[in-house]
Amino acid sequence: MASRGVSQDGKPIKVKAPMLTQRRAIQIVVLMVFLGFFGIPLLNILQSMIDSPKQLLQQIIVGLTKGTYLAIIALGYTLVYGIIELINFAHADVYMIGAFSALTLISVAGLTSKTPGWQVALMLPLILLAVMSITAGLNVSIELLAYRRLRNSSRLAPLISAIGVSFILQNIGQQWGEDKIWSNIGLDSVAKAMGSSTTGPKSFPSLLPINQVFFIPTSWFTFTYKDLLVVVVSVSLLAALYSFVRFTKLGKAMRATAQDRDAARLMGINANRTISLTFMIGGALAGAAGMLVGLYNGTAVFTMGFSVGLLSFTAAVLGGIGNILGSALGGLLIGLILALSDQYINARWSNAVVFGILVLILVFRPTGLLGEEGGQKA
Repeated sequence: MASRGVSQDGKPIKVKAPMLTQRRAIQIVVLMVFLGFFGIPLLNILQSMIDSPKQLLQQIIVGLTKGTYLAIIALGYTLVYGIIELINFAHADVYMIGAFSALTLISVAGLTSKTPGWQVALMLPLILLAVMSITAGLNVSIELLAYRRLRNSSRLAPLISAIGVSFILQNIGQQWGEDKIWSNIGLDSVAKAMGSSTTGPKSFPSLLPINQVFFIPTSWFTFTYKDLLVVVVSVSLLAALYSFVRFTKLGKAMRATAQDRDAARLMGINANRTISLTFMIGGALAGAAGMLVGLYNGTAVFTMGFSVGLLSFTAAVLGGIGNILGSALGGLLIGLILALSDQYINARWSNAVVFGILVLILVFRPTGLLGEEGGQKA
């Protein structure tokens, strides 16, 4: 019903909404254009999937594995946006710093591809905790120094500040890769890991087992212990974050601050401390993702935050930015779309496919897949 009037006898008069609103018309036009341009290619892709189900299953596994760590990074965007409505462009570069921190600590610990498995299994969790602590502290410092004073200013000011912090972190990452710096302070193992090229990719040692998981036959699809570890760690972090936000007192304080900061203050919640806690959690997740991606892909470079950050932010928007489950779902979907596009279309078109699907979904669901009108935050 569009509106209600009142008749002379006091009874409400129901007024029917128009059958075709402007928004609905736009949706229909967009859908027709999409089907007109991509209908036949989609049929060909579906035929290829049906002809080779094993290949399809393999790409689904690859996509979901990639989607799990994209979801972790996306959660950092959605937490910060949910609580202070800031798009933290520096978040992706905190992820990059996490990867470089992990490579540095791995080199200091002397871990190589020849290190015994028990020693790797003992050291990697400790290094992961150390990396998460470093990036958590970095993110809290960024909030304190670059964002807090601008919190009550226009939205453009903190946005520009976030872009500036992003450039600063990229330059730190670039200098981090200078081998002479590490040689001068006696850390030759780190200098060796950084290589002779300051801006070139840095290689991680192969520490994760690449054997096929024992309970999955190779005739089905390839799924190694390296894939399993990335998925298990990522899903554990996602579950821990959701449980923390949903069931703990600090999590409730985060949700209250996200809904109404002034009202939360009146109820005795320290808003500054809660916002700092949010940045700390987001930074820790970014650091964990940086280490996982470095170990999984075997490389790190100071520009690695740009493309991954763009995809992760897209995942947050796709799922419903400000919604934890929505961002996790968006990350999984983005990973799946990328894997299928690489296989059945062309890797050069994967980003275009991702953003095309994003636009199509936002036409029908402007708040994202699990977002709500007015924003469901934290």
